[in-house]
Amino acid sequence: MTPEPLPELRTVTLDRDEDLLWITLNDPGRANALSPRMIEEITAIYQRPWREEGIRALLLQGAGENFSAGADLAHLESLRDASLDENREDSRRLRDLFASILDQSALTLALVQGACVAGGCGVATAHDFVLAARGARFMYSEVKIGFVAALVATFLPLRIQGRDLREILLNPRFLDSEEAREIGLADRIVPRKELREAGRSLALEILTNASSESIARTKHLLLDLLGRPLSEALDRAAETNARSRLTEDCRRGISHFLEHKKPPEWR
Repeated sequence: MTPEPLPELRTVTLDRDEDLLWITLNDPGRANALSPRMIEEITAIYQRPWREEGIRALLLQGAGENFSAGADLAHLESLRDASLDENREDSRRLRDLFASILDQSALTLALVQGACVAGGCGVATAHDFVLAARGARFMYSEVKIGFVAALVATFLPLRIQGRDLREILLNPRFLDSEEAREIGLADRIVPRKELREAGRSLALEILTNASSESIARTKHLLLDLLGRPLSEALDRAAETNARSRLTEDCRRGISHFLEHKKPPEWR
């Protein structure tokens, strides 16, 4: 089945590099704020089954000085007198945004520079890996304006736990790149000028060392196990274990290791 065509992209740009897809938030004049249009475009991009088109990793970056300032406050202001159902519809679009990133089967990396705030921070930390430029600043600022970081609370436990989770959501302040890495919001820190190349290098390292099929199945399993009772989680994990043995990648990997005494290079 041919994937649906993407909408006309006005706030996001795409650049394919062999099996890597570079995605750039391209509204630097507004610090890449998540306008309704940008949310629509990001969602459509991440909902696409890229692995069927030969893409094995998506790398997200922000144009200009900042990754993303978060929600478009002018849009939220326009909903000031909206009904509950109208706000539910708007929240559903945010729900679909985060779901599209989390459900994307290809490897995902976010490259963060400057400010990474609120919904923008949620977009970044929904990715499999977050690379932060030195000087980057992270904050979930929702409670400061009477809002709730509700949607990100569903997947942040994959990155951070307990005390740190409460601290960043209930008593927010800017965390520098070192603090973000210490609690798990960021995975790597690199000089700003090296951010893009560091992201590319990490993607290639992972794709060389790991089966793309196994990456996709592992990603979906981690989401599926989140919050489930232990016995149910183990049952689902056992099913994934069994099904993975039937994949061509698993058969190839085992045969290659038995013959060469080392795993294959997957890329």
